[in-house]
Amino acid sequence: MLVNMKSIVDEADRMNYGVMAINSVNMEMVRAGIEAAEEERSPLIIQVGPGQMANLGHKEEIVPLVKELAERVRVPIALNLDHTGDFDVIMDCIRAGFTNVMFDGSSLPYEENLKKTALVVAYAHANNCSVEAELGHVGQAVDDDDYNLDLYTDPSKAKEFVEQTGVDALAVAIGTAHGNYPKGRVPKIDFDRLKELKETLNMPLVLHGGSGSGEANVHKAVEYGINKINVATDAFSIAKKSMLDALADDPDMDYVHMCKAAEYGVKDFVKAYIKNIGSNDRYIFEEKAFVKSNE
Repeated sequence: MLVNMKSIVDEADRMNYGVMAINSVNMEMVRAGIEAAEEERSPLIIQVGPGQMANLGHKEEIVPLVKELAERVRVPIALNLDHTGDFDVIMDCIRAGFTNVMFDGSSLPYEENLKKTALVVAYAHANNCSVEAELGHVGQAVDDDDYNLDLYTDPSKAKEFVEQTGVDALAVAIGTAHGNYPKGRVPKIDFDRLKELKETLNMPLVLHGGSGSGEANVHKAVEYGINKINVATDAFSIAKKSMLDALADDPDMDYVHMCKAAEYGVKDFVKAYIKNIGSNDRYIFEEKAFVKSNE
């Protein structure tokens, strides 16, 4: 079932687990994620960014696709617009049926980020859509931004920001970055800062740059208060590798079965990720009904 993302991350915050937010650009990725979530009895967030929508995952196809597949399962599914600072794109996606939008004003001066985030929150909440924002700045791994302490989230500023904007979830900069890290490098997460942020804000926190961060880091981040983990690079890499591996095994494989190989690979990846962040078995199915698990 398709739901407002706030309901998913609030429950994750209450029960101290993480929820995977997987960037998906086609039917195979969306279906793989949603079927994996249903089989693991886990909530899931499907998301797509403006650049991805421009290239392949057009909202005109993605929105009805997610709605249809979400209605076939009993676990909660949210549809999130990832990273954008464009008001027109945000309003268009809310009207199209996204159940959360992520306004990214992290590169703006603090006061401008605060004011623009508050405007997005007002519009979104009036249209039954939740909002994620970012304070501090989760930059690019290729630029070594994960090492730049000046970009990390300040807990006292974050408290003021959340109180004045009313955001439903906050993406925090604590040592991760977007994209591929240099070979052999795993980011060093500032867990002390994360702990302070969680204690100060007492709300759902988001980890961007989850790809390449390592299972142990991600698992520990959830223990310290992260409730949503964004995964794009790793998911796309898994889909590509699955297709290449299948083609290596059978050079005459047709396109249909290559797509199926990618879907199966992503599905297995999502199932394993769900287990690592503790969102599995959160719903107990009783025939066509389900109830939340409080264990």
